[in-house]
Amino acid sequence: MGIYLNPGNEGFRTAQNGKYVDKSGMISLINRSLDTKRKLSCVSRPRRFGKSMAAQMLCAYYDKGCSSFELFQDLDISKTEHWMDYLNKYNIIYLDMAMQLSLCGEISNLPSFTAECLLRELREMFPSALDATSLSEALDFSTKDAGCKFIAIIDEWDAPIRDNDSTAASQKKYLEFLRLLFKSSSLTDRIFAGAFMTGILPIKKDGSQSTISDFREYTMLSPGAFSPFVGFTEDEVKSLCEENTMSFDRMRQWYDGYTVQGSDSPSVYNPNSVMEAIERREFQSYWQASSSADSLLQYVNMGFDGLPDALPSLLGGVDVPVNVRPFQNDLCSFHSRDDVLTLLIHFGYLTYNADYESVRIPNDEIRIEFTDTVRKINHSDTLLRVQESDRLIRDTVEMREEAVALQIEKVHREEFTPLFYNNEQSLRSVIRLAYFSYRDEYAKIEELPGGIGYADIVFLPKKGSNLPALVVEPKWMDSPECAINQIKNRHYPDSIRGLTDNILLVGISYNHDDKEKKHFCKIMKYVP
Repeated sequence: MGIYLNPGNEGFRTAQNGKYVDKSGMISLINRSLDTKRKLSCVSRPRRFGKSMAAQMLCAYYDKGCSSFELFQDLDISKTEHWMDYLNKYNIIYLDMAMQLSLCGEISNLPSFTAECLLRELREMFPSALDATSLSEALDFSTKDAGCKFIAIIDEWDAPIRDNDSTAASQKKYLEFLRLLFKSSSLTDRIFAGAFMTGILPIKKDGSQSTISDFREYTMLSPGAFSPFVGFTEDEVKSLCEENTMSFDRMRQWYDGYTVQGSDSPSVYNPNSVMEAIERREFQSYWQASSSADSLLQYVNMGFDGLPDALPSLLGGVDVPVNVRPFQNDLCSFHSRDDVLTLLIHFGYLTYNADYESVRIPNDEIRIEFTDTVRKINHSDTLLRVQESDRLIRDTVEMREEAVALQIEKVHREEFTPLFYNNEQSLRSVIRLAYFSYRDEYAKIEELPGGIGYADIVFLPKKGSNLPALVVEPKWMDSPECAINQIKNRHYPDSIRGLTDNILLVGISYNHDDKEKKHFCKIMKYVP
Protein backbone atom coordinates (compact mmCIF):
# COMPACT_ATOMS: atom_id res chain seq x y z
CA MET A 1 0.00 0.00 0.00
CA GLY A 2 1.36 3.41 -0.95
CA ILE A 3 0.32 7.05 -1.02
CA TYR A 4 -0.06 7.16 -4.80
CA LEU A 5 -0.16 3.48 -5.74
CA ASN A 6 -2.84 1.22 -4.34
CA PRO A 7 -3.81 3.51 -1.42
CA GLY A 8 -6.34 0.99 -0.04
CA ASN A 9 -9.93 1.30 1.17
CA GLU A 10 -9.60 3.06 4.53
CA GLY A 11 -11.04 6.34 3.25
CA PHE A 12 -14.22 4.68 1.99
CA ARG A 13 -14.45 2.47 5.08
CA THR A 14 -14.40 5.57 7.29
CA ALA A 15 -17.12 7.21 5.17
CA GLN A 16 -19.40 4.21 5.69
CA ASN A 17 -19.04 4.48 9.45
CA GLY A 18 -21.20 7.63 9.40
CA LYS A 19 -24.52 8.39 7.68
CA TYR A 20 -23.78 7.02 4.23
CA VAL A 21 -25.91 7.50 1.10
CA ASP A 22 -25.23 4.70 -1.36
CA LYS A 23 -23.78 6.08 -4.61
CA SER A 24 -22.08 2.84 -5.66
CA GLY A 25 -24.33 2.60 -8.72
CA MET A 26 -21.84 4.95 -10.37
CA ILE A 27 -19.29 2.13 -10.40
CA SER A 28 -21.35 0.22 -12.97
CA LEU A 29 -20.97 3.15 -15.38
CA ILE A 30 -17.19 3.00 -14.98
CA ASN A 31 -17.16 -0.79 -15.31
CA ARG A 32 -18.94 -0.60 -18.66
CA SER A 33 -16.30 1.80 -19.95
CA LEU A 34 -13.18 -0.14 -18.92
CA ASP A 35 -10.91 -1.17 -21.78
CA THR A 36 -13.11 0.64 -24.31
CA LYS A 37 -12.70 3.90 -26.21
CA ARG A 38 -14.84 5.53 -23.47
CA LYS A 39 -12.54 4.56 -20.60
CA LEU A 40 -11.31 8.09 -19.78
CA SER A 41 -13.94 10.04 -17.83
CA CYS A 42 -13.93 13.49 -16.22
CA VAL A 43 -16.86 14.32 -13.93
CA SER A 44 -17.04 17.91 -12.68
CA ARG A 45 -19.37 19.30 -10.02
CA PRO A 46 -19.27 21.99 -7.29
CA ARG A 47 -17.17 21.65 -4.17
CA ARG A 48 -18.69 19.64 -1.34
CA PHE A 49 -20.81 17.67 -3.79
CA GLY A 50 -19.04 14.39 -3.00
CA LYS A 51 -16.14 14.40 -5.48
CA SER A 52 -13.56 13.05 -3.02
CA MET A 53 -16.04 10.51 -1.68
CA ALA A 54 -16.50 9.18 -5.22
CA ALA A 55 -12.74 8.98 -5.73
CA GLN A 56 -12.27 7.06 -2.45
CA MET A 57 -15.10 4.69 -3.37
CA LEU A 58 -13.46 3.88 -6.70
CA CYS A 59 -10.10 3.33 -5.03
CA ALA A 60 -11.66 0.90 -2.55
CA TYR A 61 -13.50 -0.99 -5.29
CA TYR A 62 -10.71 -1.44 -7.84
CA ASP A 63 -7.55 -1.52 -5.66
CA LYS A 64 -6.02 -5.02 -5.84
CA GLY A 65 -3.87 -4.25 -2.80
CA CYS A 66 -6.82 -4.66 -0.43
CA SER A 67 -9.98 -6.71 0.04
CA SER A 68 -13.22 -4.71 -0.12
CA PHE A 69 -15.90 -7.37 -0.51
CA GLU A 70 -17.56 -6.58 2.84
CA LEU A 71 -17.69 -2.86 2.00
CA PHE A 72 -19.69 -3.40 -1.20
CA GLN A 73 -21.63 -6.63 -0.68
CA ASP A 74 -24.78 -4.82 0.51
CA LEU A 75 -24.53 -1.78 -1.78
CA ASP A 76 -26.25 -1.13 -5.12
CA ILE A 77 -23.24 -2.20 -7.17
CA SER A 78 -23.56 -5.75 -5.76
CA LYS A 79 -26.95 -6.05 -7.50
CA THR A 80 -25.29 -5.87 -10.93
CA GLU A 81 -24.43 -9.12 -12.68
CA HIS A 82 -20.65 -8.87 -13.09
CA TRP A 83 -19.66 -6.69 -10.14
CA MET A 84 -17.23 -9.30 -8.78
CA ASP A 85 -15.35 -9.40 -12.08
CA TYR A 86 -13.80 -5.99 -11.35
CA LEU A 87 -13.62 -5.97 -7.56
CA ASN A 88 -10.01 -5.44 -6.36
CA LYS A 89 -8.57 -6.47 -9.74
CA TYR A 90 -6.46 -3.45 -10.74
CA ASN A 91 -3.45 -1.45 -9.66
CA ILE A 92 -4.48 2.08 -8.77
CA ILE A 93 -2.76 5.41 -9.39
CA TYR A 94 -4.36 7.92 -7.04
CA LEU A 95 -3.58 11.65 -7.21
CA ASP A 96 -5.22 14.33 -5.08
CA MET A 97 -4.08 17.40 -7.01
CA ALA A 98 -5.15 19.82 -4.28
CA MET A 99 -2.87 17.96 -1.86
CA GLN A 100 -0.07 17.80 -4.44
CA LEU A 101 -0.35 21.54 -4.93
CA SER A 102 0.10 22.15 -1.21
CA LEU A 103 3.18 19.88 -1.10
CA CYS A 104 5.08 20.97 -4.19
CA GLY A 105 6.13 24.43 -3.01
CA GLU A 106 5.56 26.45 -6.18
CA ILE A 107 2.86 25.72 -8.74
CA SER A 108 5.45 25.62 -11.52
CA ASN A 109 7.06 22.62 -9.76
CA LEU A 110 3.83 20.61 -9.62
CA PRO A 111 4.32 18.45 -12.76
CA SER A 112 7.91 17.44 -11.97
CA PHE A 113 7.15 16.94 -8.27
CA THR A 114 4.17 14.68 -9.04
CA ALA A 115 6.13 12.68 -11.62
CA GLU A 116 8.93 12.12 -9.09
CA CYS A 117 6.43 10.95 -6.43
CA LEU A 118 4.93 8.42 -8.83
CA LEU A 119 8.31 7.22 -10.07
CA ARG A 120 9.54 6.66 -6.52
CA GLU A 121 6.61 4.41 -5.60
CA LEU A 122 6.64 2.59 -8.95
CA ARG A 123 10.34 1.73 -8.44
CA GLU A 124 9.63 0.54 -4.89
CA MET A 125 6.76 -1.70 -6.00
CA PHE A 126 7.90 -2.95 -9.42
CA PRO A 127 11.55 -3.95 -10.01
CA SER A 128 11.34 -3.39 -13.76
CA ALA A 129 10.54 0.31 -13.21
CA LEU A 130 14.10 0.80 -11.90
CA ASP A 131 15.34 0.75 -15.50
CA ALA A 132 12.78 3.26 -16.80
CA THR A 133 13.91 6.71 -17.92
CA SER A 134 10.49 8.37 -17.86
CA LEU A 135 7.19 8.09 -16.04
CA SER A 136 5.43 6.67 -19.11
CA GLU A 137 8.14 4.05 -19.52
CA ALA A 138 7.97 3.16 -15.82
CA LEU A 139 4.21 2.68 -16.08
CA ASP A 140 4.61 0.55 -19.19
CA PHE A 141 7.26 -1.67 -17.56
CA SER A 142 5.22 -1.94 -14.34
CA THR A 143 2.10 -3.03 -16.23
CA LYS A 144 4.03 -5.88 -17.82
CA ASP A 145 5.61 -6.74 -14.46
CA ALA A 146 2.27 -6.85 -12.64
CA GLY A 147 0.34 -8.66 -15.35
CA CYS A 148 -2.57 -6.23 -14.99
CA LYS A 149 -3.39 -2.67 -16.01
CA PHE A 150 -3.72 0.50 -13.97
CA ILE A 151 -6.77 2.59 -13.25
CA ALA A 152 -5.93 6.27 -12.71
CA ILE A 153 -8.06 8.23 -10.25
CA ILE A 154 -7.30 11.95 -10.18
CA ASP A 155 -9.22 13.94 -7.58
CA GLU A 156 -9.53 17.75 -7.90
CA TRP A 157 -7.80 17.65 -11.27
CA ASP A 158 -8.43 21.40 -11.76
CA ALA A 159 -6.95 22.61 -8.45
CA PRO A 160 -3.87 23.98 -10.30
CA ILE A 161 -6.18 25.77 -12.77
CA ARG A 162 -8.20 27.39 -9.96
CA ASP A 163 -5.24 28.31 -7.77
CA ASN A 164 -4.69 32.02 -7.10
CA ASP A 165 -1.06 31.74 -8.24
CA SER A 166 -1.97 30.01 -11.47
CA THR A 167 -0.65 31.61 -14.68
CA ALA A 168 -1.10 30.79 -18.34
CA ALA A 169 2.41 29.30 -18.33
CA SER A 170 1.85 27.11 -15.25
CA GLN A 171 -1.50 25.92 -16.61
CA LYS A 172 0.09 24.96 -19.93
CA LYS A 173 2.85 23.06 -18.14
CA TYR A 174 0.38 21.19 -15.93
CA LEU A 175 -1.93 20.29 -18.82
CA GLU A 176 1.07 19.02 -20.75
CA PHE A 177 1.87 16.72 -17.81
CA LEU A 178 -1.64 15.25 -17.97
CA ARG A 179 -1.46 14.98 -21.74
CA LEU A 180 1.81 13.04 -21.52
CA LEU A 181 0.33 10.72 -18.89
CA PHE A 182 -2.31 9.69 -21.45
CA LYS A 183 -0.27 10.74 -24.48
CA SER A 184 -1.04 8.15 -27.15
CA SER A 185 -3.79 5.68 -27.78
CA SER A 186 -1.46 2.68 -28.07
CA LEU A 187 0.45 3.44 -24.85
CA THR A 188 -2.69 4.39 -22.94
CA ASP A 189 -4.38 1.17 -24.07
CA ARG A 190 -1.42 -0.88 -22.81
CA ILE A 191 -1.20 0.84 -19.42
CA PHE A 192 -4.68 1.97 -18.41
CA ALA A 193 -7.91 0.02 -18.18
CA GLY A 194 -9.58 3.32 -17.30
CA ALA A 195 -9.19 6.74 -15.75
CA PHE A 196 -11.54 8.88 -13.68
CA MET A 197 -10.98 12.57 -12.91
CA THR A 198 -13.03 14.80 -10.62
CA GLY A 199 -13.02 18.58 -10.54
CA ILE A 200 -15.12 21.72 -10.39
CA LEU A 201 -14.26 23.07 -13.83
CA PRO A 202 -14.59 21.16 -17.09
CA ILE A 203 -11.35 20.44 -18.90
CA LYS A 204 -9.75 23.66 -20.08
CA LYS A 205 -10.30 24.45 -23.74
CA ASP A 206 -7.29 24.92 -25.99
CA GLY A 207 -8.30 26.47 -29.27
CA SER A 208 -10.75 24.27 -31.11
CA GLN A 209 -10.53 21.30 -28.73
CA SER A 210 -9.63 20.39 -25.16
CA THR A 211 -5.99 19.82 -24.31
CA ILE A 212 -6.79 16.36 -22.90
CA SER A 213 -8.95 15.51 -25.86
CA ASP A 214 -9.67 11.83 -25.21
CA PHE A 215 -11.51 12.36 -21.91
CA ARG A 216 -15.30 12.25 -22.01
CA GLU A 217 -16.71 15.04 -19.90
CA TYR A 218 -19.76 15.06 -17.64
CA THR A 219 -20.45 18.51 -16.19
CA MET A 220 -23.11 20.52 -14.38
CA LEU A 221 -24.22 21.62 -17.84
CA SER A 222 -24.40 18.09 -19.25
CA PRO A 223 -23.90 15.26 -16.72
CA GLY A 224 -25.37 12.55 -18.93
CA ALA A 225 -25.63 9.16 -17.25
CA PHE A 226 -23.83 10.54 -14.18
CA SER A 227 -26.80 12.80 -13.39
CA PRO A 228 -28.08 10.75 -10.39
CA PHE A 229 -24.60 10.87 -8.84
CA VAL A 230 -24.00 14.65 -9.04
CA GLY A 231 -25.65 15.21 -5.65
CA PHE A 232 -28.43 13.73 -3.53
CA THR A 233 -31.62 12.89 -5.39
CA GLU A 234 -35.03 13.86 -4.07
CA ASP A 235 -35.86 10.28 -3.06
CA GLU A 236 -32.59 10.01 -1.15
CA VAL A 237 -33.31 13.25 0.72
CA LYS A 238 -36.86 12.15 1.52
CA SER A 239 -35.51 8.95 3.06
CA LEU A 240 -32.95 10.88 5.10
CA CYS A 241 -35.65 13.25 6.38
CA GLU A 242 -37.91 10.37 7.36
CA GLU A 243 -35.10 8.51 9.14
CA ASN A 244 -34.09 11.63 11.07
CA THR A 245 -37.55 13.22 11.58
CA MET A 246 -36.63 16.36 9.65
CA SER A 247 -38.97 18.47 7.52
CA PHE A 248 -38.60 17.52 3.87
CA ASP A 249 -40.33 20.73 2.73
CA ARG A 250 -37.81 22.88 4.56
CA MET A 251 -34.92 20.74 3.34
CA ARG A 252 -36.13 21.27 -0.21
CA GLN A 253 -36.48 25.03 0.29
CA TRP A 254 -32.94 25.34 1.67
CA TYR A 255 -30.84 22.94 -0.41
CA ASP A 256 -32.80 21.83 -3.51
CA GLY A 257 -32.96 23.59 -6.85
CA TYR A 258 -30.09 22.22 -8.90
CA THR A 259 -31.24 20.94 -12.27
CA VAL A 260 -28.65 19.09 -14.29
CA GLN A 261 -30.41 18.68 -17.62
CA GLY A 262 -33.60 20.44 -18.72
CA SER A 263 -36.65 21.70 -16.89
CA ASP A 264 -38.07 18.17 -16.53
CA SER A 265 -34.92 16.65 -15.00
CA PRO A 266 -34.93 15.48 -11.37
CA SER A 267 -33.84 17.89 -8.67
CA VAL A 268 -30.40 17.60 -7.13
CA TYR A 269 -29.57 18.59 -3.54
CA ASN A 270 -26.29 19.81 -2.06
CA PRO A 271 -25.06 16.67 -0.21
CA ASN A 272 -22.82 18.42 2.30
CA SER A 273 -25.49 20.91 3.34
CA VAL A 274 -28.16 18.22 3.69
CA MET A 275 -25.91 16.13 5.95
CA GLU A 276 -24.89 19.18 8.00
CA ALA A 277 -28.54 20.13 8.51
CA ILE A 278 -29.33 16.58 9.68
CA GLU A 279 -26.28 16.41 11.94
CA ARG A 280 -26.94 19.83 13.52
CA ARG A 281 -30.74 19.56 13.22
CA GLU A 282 -30.85 23.13 11.97
CA PHE A 283 -31.66 24.64 8.58
CA GLN A 284 -29.16 27.35 7.73
CA SER A 285 -26.43 28.11 5.21
CA TYR A 286 -23.49 25.71 5.40
CA TRP A 287 -21.98 27.14 2.24
CA GLN A 288 -18.46 28.41 2.80
CA ALA A 289 -16.05 29.31 0.03
CA SER A 290 -13.05 26.99 0.17
CA SER A 291 -10.71 29.63 -1.27
CA SER A 292 -10.73 33.20 -2.50
CA ALA A 293 -10.91 31.79 -6.03
CA ASP A 294 -14.40 30.52 -5.16
CA SER A 295 -15.51 33.85 -3.74
CA LEU A 296 -18.75 35.09 -5.26
CA LEU A 297 -17.82 38.73 -4.70
CA GLN A 298 -14.80 38.84 -7.00
CA TYR A 299 -16.84 37.55 -9.95
CA VAL A 300 -20.06 39.55 -9.58
CA ASN A 301 -17.88 42.66 -9.11
CA MET A 302 -16.60 42.37 -12.67
CA GLY A 303 -17.72 45.24 -14.87
CA PHE A 304 -19.10 43.38 -17.86
CA ASP A 305 -22.15 44.87 -19.56
CA GLY A 306 -25.35 43.34 -18.23
CA LEU A 307 -23.83 41.74 -15.13
CA PRO A 308 -25.08 44.38 -12.63
CA ASP A 309 -28.59 44.08 -14.11
CA ALA A 310 -28.54 40.29 -13.76
CA LEU A 311 -28.00 40.31 -9.99
CA PRO A 312 -31.33 41.86 -8.89
CA SER A 313 -33.14 39.65 -11.39
CA LEU A 314 -31.53 36.55 -9.93
CA LEU A 315 -32.27 37.64 -6.36
CA GLY A 316 -35.86 38.36 -7.35
CA GLY A 317 -36.31 34.82 -8.61
CA VAL A 318 -36.32 35.80 -12.29
CA ASP A 319 -34.49 33.48 -14.71
CA VAL A 320 -31.63 35.14 -16.58
CA PRO A 321 -30.65 34.04 -20.13
CA VAL A 322 -27.06 32.85 -20.62
CA ASN A 323 -24.87 31.51 -23.42
CA VAL A 324 -22.59 28.89 -21.83
CA ARG A 325 -20.71 27.88 -24.98
CA PRO A 326 -17.89 30.50 -25.16
CA PHE A 327 -16.61 29.85 -21.60
CA GLN A 328 -12.96 28.73 -21.67
CA ASN A 329 -13.09 26.67 -18.43
CA ASP A 330 -10.59 28.71 -16.44
CA LEU A 331 -10.56 31.69 -14.08
CA CYS A 332 -8.60 33.98 -16.37
CA SER A 333 -10.29 34.10 -19.77
CA PHE A 334 -13.41 36.16 -19.01
CA HIS A 335 -14.84 38.12 -21.93
CA SER A 336 -18.49 38.72 -21.05
CA ARG A 337 -21.26 38.55 -18.49
CA ASP A 338 -22.11 35.05 -19.78
CA ASP A 339 -18.62 33.78 -18.96
CA VAL A 340 -19.08 34.88 -15.34
CA LEU A 341 -22.56 33.34 -15.08
CA THR A 342 -21.29 30.07 -16.59
CA LEU A 343 -18.48 29.89 -14.05
CA LEU A 344 -21.03 30.39 -11.26
CA ILE A 345 -22.95 27.38 -12.59
CA HIS A 346 -19.86 25.21 -12.20
CA PHE A 347 -19.19 26.64 -8.73
CA GLY A 348 -22.76 25.78 -7.66
CA TYR A 349 -23.92 29.36 -7.16
CA LEU A 350 -26.38 29.09 -10.05
CA THR A 351 -28.33 26.29 -11.69
CA TYR A 352 -28.74 25.93 -15.45
CA ASN A 353 -31.90 25.16 -17.40
CA ALA A 354 -30.78 23.66 -20.72
CA ASP A 355 -34.26 23.89 -22.26
CA TYR A 356 -34.40 27.67 -21.91
CA GLU A 357 -30.65 28.37 -21.73
CA SER A 358 -31.13 30.34 -18.53
CA VAL A 359 -29.85 30.43 -14.96
CA ARG A 360 -31.34 31.09 -11.56
CA ILE A 361 -30.37 30.92 -7.88
CA PRO A 362 -31.17 27.36 -6.80
CA ASN A 363 -32.24 27.69 -3.16
CA ASP A 364 -32.30 29.72 0.05
CA GLU A 365 -28.76 28.73 1.04
CA ILE A 366 -27.27 30.27 -2.11
CA ARG A 367 -29.67 33.21 -2.02
CA ILE A 368 -28.12 34.17 1.33
CA GLU A 369 -24.70 34.21 -0.33
CA PHE A 370 -25.95 36.49 -3.10
CA THR A 371 -27.78 38.76 -0.67
CA ASP A 372 -24.70 39.20 1.50
CA THR A 373 -22.52 39.76 -1.56
CA VAL A 374 -24.67 42.22 -3.47
CA ARG A 375 -24.32 44.84 -0.71
CA LYS A 376 -20.53 44.74 -0.96
CA ILE A 377 -20.08 45.18 -4.70
CA ASN A 378 -18.78 48.30 -6.40
CA HIS A 379 -21.49 48.70 -9.06
CA SER A 380 -23.24 51.99 -8.31
CA ASP A 381 -26.30 51.00 -10.38
CA THR A 382 -26.71 47.77 -8.44
CA LEU A 383 -26.31 49.51 -5.08
CA LEU A 384 -28.97 52.02 -6.14
CA ARG A 385 -31.34 49.18 -6.96
CA VAL A 386 -30.64 47.58 -3.57
CA GLN A 387 -31.56 50.87 -1.92
CA GLU A 388 -34.73 51.14 -4.00
CA SER A 389 -35.76 47.61 -3.07
CA ASP A 390 -35.08 48.30 0.62
CA ARG A 391 -37.20 51.44 0.38
CA LEU A 392 -40.01 49.51 -1.33
CA ILE A 393 -40.14 47.06 1.56
CA ARG A 394 -40.29 49.95 4.06
CA ASP A 395 -43.01 51.68 2.02
CA THR A 396 -45.03 48.46 1.95
CA VAL A 397 -44.70 47.92 5.70
CA GLU A 398 -45.67 51.58 6.32
CA MET A 399 -48.61 51.19 3.90
CA ARG A 400 -47.54 53.91 1.45
CA GLU A 401 -49.64 52.66 -1.41
CA GLU A 402 -48.71 55.27 -4.01
CA ALA A 403 -44.96 54.88 -3.37
CA VAL A 404 -45.27 51.10 -3.75
CA ALA A 405 -47.18 51.45 -7.02
CA LEU A 406 -44.65 53.93 -8.41
CA GLN A 407 -41.66 51.67 -7.64
CA ILE A 408 -43.35 48.60 -9.17
CA GLU A 409 -44.10 50.74 -12.20
CA LYS A 410 -40.46 51.89 -12.41
CA VAL A 411 -39.18 48.30 -12.35
CA HIS A 412 -41.71 47.35 -15.04
CA ARG A 413 -40.67 50.25 -17.26
CA GLU A 414 -36.92 49.72 -16.90
CA GLU A 415 -36.64 45.94 -16.83
CA PHE A 416 -39.38 44.40 -18.98
CA THR A 417 -40.35 44.78 -22.62
CA PRO A 418 -44.02 45.53 -23.45
CA LEU A 419 -44.30 42.24 -25.33
CA PHE A 420 -43.23 40.29 -22.27
CA TYR A 421 -45.43 42.15 -19.82
CA ASN A 422 -48.86 40.93 -20.84
CA ASN A 423 -50.18 38.54 -18.20
CA GLU A 424 -50.40 37.94 -14.47
CA GLN A 425 -47.33 35.72 -14.43
CA SER A 426 -45.31 38.58 -15.88
CA LEU A 427 -46.60 40.94 -13.18
CA ARG A 428 -45.55 38.36 -10.59
CA SER A 429 -42.03 38.39 -12.07
CA VAL A 430 -41.87 42.18 -11.74
CA ILE A 431 -42.96 41.98 -8.10
CA ARG A 432 -40.25 39.38 -7.40
CA LEU A 433 -37.65 41.64 -8.96
CA ALA A 434 -38.85 44.78 -7.19
CA TYR A 435 -38.69 43.12 -3.75
CA PHE A 436 -35.39 41.29 -4.43
CA SER A 437 -33.66 42.54 -1.23
CA TYR A 438 -36.30 40.95 1.02
CA ARG A 439 -33.82 38.38 2.41
CA ASP A 440 -32.52 40.78 5.08
CA GLU A 441 -35.87 40.89 6.83
CA TYR A 442 -38.08 38.16 5.38
CA ALA A 443 -38.37 34.65 4.06
CA LYS A 444 -40.31 34.45 0.80
CA ILE A 445 -42.77 31.66 0.00
CA GLU A 446 -44.51 31.38 -3.36
CA GLU A 447 -47.69 29.45 -4.04
CA LEU A 448 -48.31 28.93 -0.31
CA PRO A 449 -51.37 26.71 0.35
CA GLY A 450 -53.84 28.71 2.37
CA GLY A 451 -57.60 28.51 2.81
CA ILE A 452 -59.00 27.99 -0.67
CA GLY A 453 -56.19 27.86 -3.22
CA TYR A 454 -52.64 29.23 -3.06
CA ALA A 455 -51.33 32.62 -1.99
CA ASP A 456 -49.12 33.95 -4.79
CA ILE A 457 -46.32 35.55 -2.74
CA VAL A 458 -45.98 35.61 1.06
CA PHE A 459 -43.15 37.35 2.93
CA LEU A 460 -42.73 35.95 6.44
CA PRO A 461 -40.74 38.06 8.92
CA LYS A 462 -37.67 36.42 10.40
CA LYS A 463 -37.83 35.00 13.90
CA GLY A 464 -37.87 37.74 16.52
CA SER A 465 -38.85 40.45 14.03
CA ASN A 466 -41.64 42.95 14.75
CA LEU A 467 -42.38 43.43 11.06
CA PRO A 468 -45.74 42.33 9.66
CA ALA A 469 -46.10 39.41 7.29
CA LEU A 470 -46.98 40.45 3.74
CA VAL A 471 -49.50 38.53 1.62
CA VAL A 472 -49.07 39.88 -1.92
CA GLU A 473 -51.57 39.22 -4.71
CA PRO A 474 -50.93 40.51 -8.27
CA LYS A 475 -53.81 41.28 -10.64
CA TRP A 476 -53.47 41.98 -14.35
CA MET A 477 -56.33 43.78 -16.10
CA ASP A 478 -58.13 44.26 -12.77
CA SER A 479 -58.09 46.45 -9.66
CA PRO A 480 -55.99 46.16 -6.47
CA GLU A 481 -59.26 46.01 -4.50
CA CYS A 482 -60.11 42.85 -6.46
CA ALA A 483 -56.74 41.38 -5.41
CA ILE A 484 -57.46 42.22 -1.75
CA ASN A 485 -60.91 40.62 -1.99
CA GLN A 486 -59.39 37.45 -3.42
CA ILE A 487 -56.96 37.25 -0.48
CA LYS A 488 -59.87 37.63 1.95
CA ASN A 489 -62.41 35.42 0.20
CA ARG A 490 -59.95 32.57 -0.24
CA HIS A 491 -58.62 32.91 3.33
CA TYR A 492 -54.97 33.01 2.26
CA PRO A 493 -53.78 34.37 5.65
CA ASP A 494 -55.09 31.26 7.42
CA SER A 495 -51.91 29.36 6.59
CA ILE A 496 -49.67 31.78 8.53
CA ARG A 497 -51.92 32.86 11.43
CA GLY A 498 -50.24 30.30 13.66
CA LEU A 499 -46.99 32.19 13.11
CA THR A 500 -48.21 35.77 13.39
CA ASP A 501 -51.42 37.82 13.56
CA ASN A 502 -49.62 40.93 12.30
CA ILE A 503 -50.41 40.59 8.59
CA LEU A 504 -50.73 43.10 5.76
CA LEU A 505 -52.73 42.31 2.63
CA VAL A 506 -51.12 43.82 -0.46
CA GLY A 507 -52.94 44.02 -3.80
CA ILE A 508 -50.94 45.18 -6.84
CA SER A 509 -52.55 45.60 -10.26
CA TYR A 510 -51.73 46.72 -13.76
CA ASN A 511 -54.17 47.43 -16.61
CA HIS A 512 -52.55 46.78 -19.98
CA ASP A 513 -55.18 48.93 -21.74
CA ASP A 514 -54.10 51.98 -19.78
CA LYS A 515 -52.03 54.17 -22.15
CA GLU A 516 -49.95 55.42 -19.24
CA LYS A 517 -49.29 51.86 -18.10
CA LYS A 518 -49.94 52.77 -14.49
CA HIS A 519 -49.78 50.37 -11.59
CA PHE A 520 -52.02 50.53 -8.55
CA CYS A 521 -51.63 49.31 -5.00
CA LYS A 522 -53.95 48.70 -2.08
CA ILE A 523 -52.65 47.75 1.39
CA MET A 524 -54.86 46.72 4.31
CA LYS A 525 -54.27 45.33 7.77
CA TYR A 526 -55.65 41.87 8.14
CA VAL A 527 -58.51 41.55 10.60
CA PRO A 528 -59.56 37.94 11.31
